[in-house]
Amino acid sequence: MKKVIFFMKRRPVFSSIVFSMGLGLVLYILDEAMRAGEGLMPTAFTFIDIFELLVIIFITGACVVYPGVLTLINIVSMFLLPKTEHHKKSVRRFEYITILLGLLYSWIYAGILSDIAWDAEWSKQLYDPQVHQPLWTGAVPTFVVLCLAGGVGYFVLSRLKVEKTPPLVIVSAMAAMYFGVFESVMWCIQFLGGEYLLLGSDWTNVLLCLLPFNFIMISIKIIRLKIYEWNAMKEQKEQEREALEEKTVWNFLNKKLMNAANWPVLAFLFLWPLLGILLCILMLFGQKPDYVIKVFTETAQWQLSQQTAPPNLPSHGHYLCTVAAGGHEKLVKPIRMGERHGKTIVVNRQLCIANAFEQILEEKTPGFHKHVRHFYDTYGFPIAVLIRTKWAADLVYLLMKPLEWMFLIVIYFCDVKPENRIAVQYLPKGGKG
Repeated sequence: MKKVIFFMKRRPVFSSIVFSMGLGLVLYILDEAMRAGEGLMPTAFTFIDIFELLVIIFITGACVVYPGVLTLINIVSMFLLPKTEHHKKSVRRFEYITILLGLLYSWIYAGILSDIAWDAEWSKQLYDPQVHQPLWTGAVPTFVVLCLAGGVGYFVLSRLKVEKTPPLVIVSAMAAMYFGVFESVMWCIQFLGGEYLLLGSDWTNVLLCLLPFNFIMISIKIIRLKIYEWNAMKEQKEQEREALEEKTVWNFLNKKLMNAANWPVLAFLFLWPLLGILLCILMLFGQKPDYVIKVFTETAQWQLSQQTAPPNLPSHGHYLCTVAAGGHEKLVKPIRMGERHGKTIVVNRQLCIANAFEQILEEKTPGFHKHVRHFYDTYGFPIAVLIRTKWAADLVYLLMKPLEWMFLIVIYFCDVKPENRIAVQYLPKGGKG
């Protein structure tokens, strides 16, 4: 047991990864045990089953367990400051891993798992289950710059040695890091509230708050660490005595600066001129000072939102309706609004061609049309439910392209004015849907 503990202390990052994979295996075994109780356990494992098992364990360990392990490590290290150089390096590695993996996982959570339409401003009409953007597009540059300033402040503060660094540099880095803390707090408030989370439709909001939550803890931890390191220096008392020799304004300020306990407050004071500099630079690129707040308030359906979005329209049913409404506009090319079963929908050419083709089938071969319609009702609706992101809608659109061309050929062979038939689809009181 002592050897295991010694190894974990010498290789903490590797040990945390192994622990996460092991816990992923335990979770898989528990899940299979529950399935076995329901009679769903497979009778024998094949090579494919073993490969699938390894993939599931890796995904569970890496994407589900490890973020929680990193969060727990950051919480513990926030209270237990590292004393040895080896301990400090290990904590710093965990911080870097947290930020890098946090950015990667946040991109996965936001782009693949959530229903957030990141490019849809509050006034845009959306379709179930989409949600409007939580950050206003017009002020995103301001948000990004402040986050980058916070990241740079953290990186500088994490790398410098207090005994070789002027206190003013440390305070300035802390002030920059406060920008990241502010944006992280605002992000968490924005996501951990509002209609989206309260409806219980998706817990990816909580996952999207893991990185900012960890950054807040890391910031608190590194400020405490730098204050501790400065106070541990033997030269501090001598420097303070020298500052007291002459009672001048500069010596008074120097005394305050040499007292590490004042650093958090001084960093807050330094934050304002630094913010002014950044905002002046941003104004040259069309940003405004109030965009610091408007990036969160010029939104709808979120905790800090000040706008009211139009109610979502239903999109489930015809999966091509879902594609037209949910895909990237440059690809799926919506052309106008239409009407289907008394409800407003987004219409693109692919949808019109498919519906025109169905009309021709109904007119020419009503018996065959019934079988086609039965097939669609059986498989089309489940497909529509699975199209939850723009990328999924784009994929279905591309997969349907060959069929769209085939439908178009049939329409041109069977109709004297094919484009007229296509154009009138989903007009009020028109189209079968």
